[in-house]
Amino acid sequence: MPQRSDYDLVLIGGGIMSATLAVILKHLKPDLKLVVLERLPKIAEESSNAWNNAGTGHAALCELNYMPDSSDGSIPSATKAIAINQQFQESREFWANLVQSGVMKSPETFIHSIPHMTFVQGSKDVDYLKRRFEALKDQPLFAGMEFSDDPDQIAKWVPLMLESRSEQTIAATRIDQGTDVDYGAVTRQLFDWLVLSGVEVLSSHEVSKVRRSNNGWTISGKHGSEKFVISSPKVFVGAGGWALKLLQNSGIKEISGFGTFPVSGHFLKTENPELVAKHQAKVYSQAAVGAPPMSVPHLDTRIIEGKSSLLFGPFAGLNLKFLKHGSILDLPKSLRFANLLPYISVALTNFPLVVYLIKEIAKSPKQKIESLREFVPKANPEDWQLYEAGQRAQVIRPKGLSGSLQFGTEVISSADGSIAGLLGASPGASVAVRVMLDVISKIYPEQFHAWQQDIKKLVPSFGVDLNDDAKLASASLSRTAATLKLKA
Repeated sequence: MPQRSDYDLVLIGGGIMSATLAVILKHLKPDLKLVVLERLPKIAEESSNAWNNAGTGHAALCELNYMPDSSDGSIPSATKAIAINQQFQESREFWANLVQSGVMKSPETFIHSIPHMTFVQGSKDVDYLKRRFEALKDQPLFAGMEFSDDPDQIAKWVPLMLESRSEQTIAATRIDQGTDVDYGAVTRQLFDWLVLSGVEVLSSHEVSKVRRSNNGWTISGKHGSEKFVISSPKVFVGAGGWALKLLQNSGIKEISGFGTFPVSGHFLKTENPELVAKHQAKVYSQAAVGAPPMSVPHLDTRIIEGKSSLLFGPFAGLNLKFLKHGSILDLPKSLRFANLLPYISVALTNFPLVVYLIKEIAKSPKQKIESLREFVPKANPEDWQLYEAGQRAQVIRPKGLSGSLQFGTEVISSADGSIAGLLGASPGASVAVRVMLDVISKIYPEQFHAWQQDIKKLVPSFGVDLNDDAKLASASLSRTAATLKLKA
């Protein structure tokens, strides 16, 4: 149970977002009284858990959804890809500084160098990938990217994917600075330090109400059969899909009209050492027509607790839960008069998505193996097991009387900055540092300006456009690679 009745900041949710926010704040203002409330028995058991995500350090090195094709066949815009890349680089800088200061353990416990690749088939997508490569190859943050449409060269990069592959028009890009990240390990290490720093981290504490009070906010809930009530002038809701219902409960007008569209994910996994040895990369391809951006098919090397495996997926499904450990009533209970039309309009204007999800749900085990064989032609069903990954909730943003389905992570905050929360999914954990700095600027607006120099000690490139300066970009990549023991 909480040791106090009042705190400077209450953080709801025991994932990487709350951990990152609390660590930054304890560096900026060590005397802050913080408490973290997690509804599950352990922290990092929802989206931050290593098996509930693909572990990709989302840097737009291989993910095509951050750089969609142009409508006229010209060079596609790299603006969003560059922005995502810099935000992940800020996370690398933050982790590197924490390793150097002893906050985090040896980098081998949470991050590894894994080449990031994009693989496409067919003349149309090969042409697009070639133009994408032309747009990125000279960008400082994408230095070292290679392109090939030669099957023999691609076979050297990913032999498992080219074995027994029929004659096809194919192409791939590859870059060595890609990473595989165990976000669960990152989260646990951050919380270990927070506990030593005096932060209360309480599991099995489920928050049910967040209400305004004379002193700011009253937060109440249950710990087993016991009730708890605490107060705080400020609240952060980093509870994944649970955030929508808590922000709605708070009554702030800024959440009006918002909704979330839950999508479940399943992956095929193998730990067969022979297969793992033949595929040392994260390889992304094009999403199917109608698929949500988070459902881009990919074949990934994973390294979790020192053991390597391969994941293929995701196989998306329609699920009413907002969390993996949630309730099928989550979606119905999120309906309000203000977001009813946005929900309906998203369903009507995203009919291909609905069709796609129905087809995904109906896929048999045999059909899922056939999807895998698009990447691994010789895939043997006996080598692969299906498992359920995390639940994702894409943002439905109000747009007039209707709504639009958004891809990304969105900060929702009250006008007075006393409460802030997150909605959305990828790039999520990869850009946690940038997103949490955005949260700090909203809930501590006056102090944020005074903290700039201290923030830059934690994240040297904060406020700097790395991609505009090749020397700065190279220096940042090299410095973090050396500290985190990665390829530059």
